[in-house]
Amino acid sequence: MSLRFQDRVMLITGAAQGIGRRVAERAAAEGARLALVDRSDLVLELVAELTETGAEAIALQADLETWDGANGIADRALSHFGRIDVLVNNVGGAINFKPFTEFSDTEISAEITRSLMPTLWCCRAVLPAMVAQQGGVIVNVSSAATRGIHRIPYSAAKGGVNAITASLAFEYAEHGIRVVATAPGGTEAPPRRISRGTPEATNAQEKAWFQAHIDQTKASCLMHRYGTLDEQAGAILFLASDDASYITGTVLPVAGGDLG
Repeated sequence: MSLRFQDRVMLITGAAQGIGRRVAERAAAEGARLALVDRSDLVLELVAELTETGAEAIALQADLETWDGANGIADRALSHFGRIDVLVNNVGGAINFKPFTEFSDTEISAEITRSLMPTLWCCRAVLPAMVAQQGGVIVNVSSAATRGIHRIPYSAAKGGVNAITASLAFEYAEHGIRVVATAPGGTEAPPRRISRGTPEATNAQEKAWFQAHIDQTKASCLMHRYGTLDEQAGAILFLASDDASYITGTVLPVAGGDLG
């Protein structure tokens, strides 16, 4: 195993489950010093597991949908480690799956708050430290669902993540900071221990709306399958590493050929 992140401080949001957890596990194996963030207590379990293997990791619990939450975890990571070398913005995820006209105004706002604002806030929170140290990498986790059905507000939020990625890369390259993103397609993962809040389908129509987005995701993928957690984590860590030192402002589709 290479040690691409030896002694580098990596702040990973949404680290308790799924892609974020796998990124944390693999980064720890490559020598990263980890600040792992989640709202859920599950992040405490992950940190306990990683520290048993000899990794250096701390757990930070916060609501990253707020500026106070994002700024607070940046301050705490800096207080503990003294620097932040890599930020992986992994918080987000569609809540509702149905035609756009079926979304209420409250549901639309919730999707934007969930899948855009944590990335915006966390970028704002870590950039001063990265500018001061004249270096750093931000990897945003976007989505191939910027071109998809039955989750339009989520698509809009992830389109915003793509715009943040391109514009921040432009603005902060002079400070030695790279800003990149992956755009995952459908990804197989263990059952979530903490729900995203998706309502249970109560009738045949709601079940059909949910199934339609799954069918479209697989149909848009040239490989006609979901990816694995390792396929997603591998791409994120590649972009975070010096192997990608001449890549910035790029959104890398990791969706079996679906360009999003």
